[in-house]
Amino acid sequence: MSEPIYTAGPSEPFGAPTGYAPQPYPAQPQYQPAQYGGAPTPPPSNAGWAVATIICFWPLAFAAFNHLHSIFPKWAVGDYMGAQYASERVKTLGKIAVGVGIGLGVFAILMWIVMFAAFASAVNEIDTSTTYYR
Repeated sequence: MSEPIYTAGPSEPFGAPTGYAPQPYPAQPQYQPAQYGGAPTPPPSNAGWAVATIICFWPLAFAAFNHLHSIFPKWAVGDYMGAQYASERVKTLGKIAVGVGIGLGVFAILMWIVMFAAFASAVNEIDTSTTYYR
């Protein structure tokens, strides 16, 4: 039995020789991690802490996102300590932002309480005995 002869059809390349058969792609090599002293895994990005800086105290978000976007490039060029520092810095800025946000929230609630207490005391001191309506 002989093999079938392929001819160039409408979906095959122009000018394909008779007997042309498409070849499968070669197998991709499997990634083998280094066994001795290989590259460590990248540090966590702590992107959640960067988002928390936007929600709680947005001025720190500029620095947090700057460090967030420098983690992988530093790790990719081999600066593992720099990538770890950037990851930790994002987490630290996030925690600071959450603390400042909670502090500002508590301060705002206290100011509202003081304001309502001042309004309530001012309403009680209004003299209603001298009305100008007759």
